[in-house]
Amino acid sequence: MEKTNVFDILKERGFIAQATHEDEIRELLGKESVTFYTGYDPTADSLHVGHFLQAVAMRHLQMAGHRPIVLIGGGTTMVGDPSGRADMRQMLTQEQIAENGEKFKEQLSRFIDFSDDKAIMANNADWLLKLEYIPFLREVGAHFTVNRMLQAEAFKSRMEKEGGLTFLEFNYMIMQAYDFLKLNGTYGCKMQLGGDDQWSNIIAGTDLIRRKEGKQAYGMTFNLLTTSDGKKMGKTMAGALWLDREKTSPYEFYQYWRNVEDASVEKCLALLTFLPMEEVRRLGALEGAEINMAKEVLAFEVTKMVHGESDAISAQTAARELFANKNGASENAPTTEIAAAELENGMTIIDALKVTGLVPSNSEARRLITQGGVQVNDEKITDPAFCLSADMAKDGIIMIKKGKKTFHQIKLV
Repeated sequence: MEKTNVFDILKERGFIAQATHEDEIRELLGKESVTFYTGYDPTADSLHVGHFLQAVAMRHLQMAGHRPIVLIGGGTTMVGDPSGRADMRQMLTQEQIAENGEKFKEQLSRFIDFSDDKAIMANNADWLLKLEYIPFLREVGAHFTVNRMLQAEAFKSRMEKEGGLTFLEFNYMIMQAYDFLKLNGTYGCKMQLGGDDQWSNIIAGTDLIRRKEGKQAYGMTFNLLTTSDGKKMGKTMAGALWLDREKTSPYEFYQYWRNVEDASVEKCLALLTFLPMEEVRRLGALEGAEINMAKEVLAFEVTKMVHGESDAISAQTAARELFANKNGASENAPTTEIAAAELENGMTIIDALKVTGLVPSNSEARRLITQGGVQVNDEKITDPAFCLSADMAKDGIIMIKKGKKTFHQIKLV
């Protein structure tokens, strides 16, 4: 029986947005082991769910015998990618970037096998920070026309904004193209992958390799993870959906996927799990109350990949217990311990929401409360001045509920 081409797998599962040479890429992936790369700029100290989608795609390719290069953007992060941004990125120090890069490496190692040269971890700081300006302009800059660069969507949208586009960021495309040229020469890297917002940068790289080396290189972009109305997925009340358990707990991570809209279940199962497509379609076709079973499968599978099976089981158990148990107490539920003495004079509901991490700010807490989105021990709270007291505890637990499905226990100690 003929082995399925990984290009067809990625296409069937809904990954592929654009490809420079679709037929050639499919043929290439079917006949040889291809070295390809995906770049990650460590602008934060954790990957988020958008990065996870790219990691799943890399894993599909690695399982099919291809070799990933994970490129940590130690150099490009010092410039900042203007793609998909309305403003300039925050400037980080080299030390911050290096620390963030180490965390990215550790997280990506959960999905990509780096043993025995099956994958490569590289950092573009190793060559970008050593470049000399005039030689770089002559060697690389001469191959780029400003007219063509300004046609890129990322540049066009920023040029129309009041803040404009800095010359610093204008260099980003050239640097990313140079990365591809460098990886092509060092590791024989033939293909670059990225989110669909990277299309212009990827084409710039394939074009530079053709002009400088006379060789064919390839690029492919993946669909961004969006809801049915086109909004980016992975945003929570407290910010991004992080892969770091300290920033987004396994329970919160599980609950995010358990609560996705019905229309996105099949897409998320196809993109973020390795379940066979027949099973994905079967689960995605469930309707009414039954779709909740599909959401449980989605939440469990994704949490298992990111945090391990034990945490996935605990998160699922907590979610079921909290749903079934009216007073909500569960040893697996997210819990914040607070000294009983702290509640002697009362703790405002705003402070409680912040200390438990349910909201990022006072203003967000007030909005949630006044809109009726907060309950304490099953009582709706609409007054931002409401205070928690120790006598509210049942068996040492005060249960806060945010929205319809997010629970958090305050345990008095």
